[in-house]
Amino acid sequence: MSAWTAALYGFGSLAILLLAGVPIAFAMILVGVTGIIYVIGVDPALALLGQIPVSHTMSYELSVVPMFILMGNFVARSGIANDLYDACNGIVGHRRGGLAIATIVACGGFAAVCGSAIATAATFSRIAHPPMMRYGYHEGLAAAAICAGGTLGILIPPSVIMVIYGVMTGTDVAKLFIAGLLPGVLAIALYALTIQVIVWRNPRAGPRGERVPLGQALAAFRHVWPVVVLFALVMGGLYFGAFTATEGGAIGAAGAFFFALWRGRLSWRAILACAIETARTTGSLFAILIGALLFSQFMNFSGLPNALKDAVTAFGIEPMLVIFMILALYIVLGTFFEELSMILLTVPIFFPLVVSLGFDPIWFGIVTVMVVELGLISPPVGMNLFVVQNMLKTPIVTLWRWITPFVVADCVRLAIVVLLPQIVLFLPGLMK
Repeated sequence: MSAWTAALYGFGSLAILLLAGVPIAFAMILVGVTGIIYVIGVDPALALLGQIPVSHTMSYELSVVPMFILMGNFVARSGIANDLYDACNGIVGHRRGGLAIATIVACGGFAAVCGSAIATAATFSRIAHPPMMRYGYHEGLAAAAICAGGTLGILIPPSVIMVIYGVMTGTDVAKLFIAGLLPGVLAIALYALTIQVIVWRNPRAGPRGERVPLGQALAAFRHVWPVVVLFALVMGGLYFGAFTATEGGAIGAAGAFFFALWRGRLSWRAILACAIETARTTGSLFAILIGALLFSQFMNFSGLPNALKDAVTAFGIEPMLVIFMILALYIVLGTFFEELSMILLTVPIFFPLVVSLGFDPIWFGIVTVMVVELGLISPPVGMNLFVVQNMLKTPIVTLWRWITPFVVADCVRLAIVVLLPQIVLFLPGLMK
């Protein structure tokens, strides 16, 4: 079987199973094991089936995943999202479109201690939507701002997606975290600019909110300073080489625990709930990871990564054109795959090709996360669109129409980072 035939059968079978409702982890395991058996035989395939789950899930680097998930659960339990929104609202809420901008900025702050796009979108659907409706915002703008802001959860560190990418490719996770900072700030700025353009064209879409007294706004900031300190501690320690990403995850989880305890939001029942939610989320992530590893092993045995490199060399395709082709494929996949599955399925195939073309693995990691962000809000079925629509009951056609300017902003940001890679590589290059 040729590499291209194996890829056709593999991805085709996977698509059929997913359409039939098979969970993606089990679909990838089934296709991966079947493919490996066909390529190398039953006994080697069964040996791999026993080795891969143990050898990869026992990786020391992967222990950072439950630590950051636990950190996010403790911080979410502390009620910090409400205080972040109040603080941002106190600064810009009185401006036209200010509540939507406050939502974006608060999502960015929450993302710095959460690491999940879906959790960020779900949290601010409860917090930011009611005030915007109370002040007469258009339903479409309110929902679209929450959708777009939620995507920051996987770009602004700490990000579980970056950890998975780093472990799969052997890229320094700490440098990936630092590399995501400037693109994250750029995302917030472009989203805020998008909202300003929307309300300039349609002032009724985002009326002015109530001006908050300066003292009240400063009081809200006093409630969030411990989280700012926690984020600075974790990122600063990684930047200056004081500890590894895994140690940073443990420090972040411990700091989030004491922060929630200090605010009086933790009981034994709440601690148990955080632990159970962390175990459940980690288990589902690792199940998908095992499936993706088996599927990618099938693709490796079939020779697909080498076939891609040979095809690029034979046809003389320009390296940057290859990148744009990969990004276009990611955008299409993002309309029906959730972000983790997309990363796990495609990175083992594309990463060897990208590195062989001379591109920096840290830069490619951030670009990959950014295009996955774009997929989360791309109609018709971006995952964040589904989450927000399900929680707010916004008509899906309305959400598609109002999310389009934010999709355009993401495309602009992606083009900027692709053409100016120093935006990503500047801070990692200064690390100790």
